[in-house]
Amino acid sequence: MSNELISKKDLLDLAGISYGQLYRWKRKNLIPEEWFVRKSTFTGQETFFPKDKVLERIDKIQSMKETLSLDELAERFSPSVSEANVTKGELLQRNIVTKSALDFYLRENGEVEQFQFDQLLEVFILDKLLTSGDISLDEGKMLLQVLKETRGSLSEGENELLFIRKLGVTSCLLLSGAENIVVDQGSKVTMRLSVNSCVEELKTNL
Repeated sequence: MSNELISKKDLLDLAGISYGQLYRWKRKNLIPEEWFVRKSTFTGQETFFPKDKVLERIDKIQSMKETLSLDELAERFSPSVSEANVTKGELLQRNIVTKSALDFYLRENGEVEQFQFDQLLEVFILDKLLTSGDISLDEGKMLLQVLKETRGSLSEGENELLFIRKLGVTSCLLLSGAENIVVDQGSKVTMRLSVNSCVEELKTNL
């Protein structure tokens, strides 16, 4: 996702929603408070939003609001940890992750009979990145080390996972609340993933 901002006026026009809808969704926590960014302009104070994030969220709200209440949507979008207790068999039967990613996860972390939400999120992110080809198996091991160290707080706040490569050496980082990422000229950000988006997607699959 880019870090481009969009003004409130442009957002309302582009998304085809009213001022009242926007702030009702804010009150229901469907759009996070931290996405309302106040900035000084030549006309005074104006509200901006992270363009890609807010447009994606509004699209999801509009596509699901006919089948889910606003409270149910708020729970779906909440980064707070859900109550979950899923077996290995259920993960595969419900196509939440692939068998190859699950086997890889278990080899690195040991056997797990009942997956709690944090563990589900870890294997879900691993599967997502391995299946897409964004990371290698060695980078998958690195990813799992980072996820294990942050277990319990991974789904709290605005977190992002980054892979950075320099001179053929890859590093995996977990960033909290970062908007702009600046790396030196010899480094390249090879993968950037919103953890919150993964939480939303996983909750939907569950």
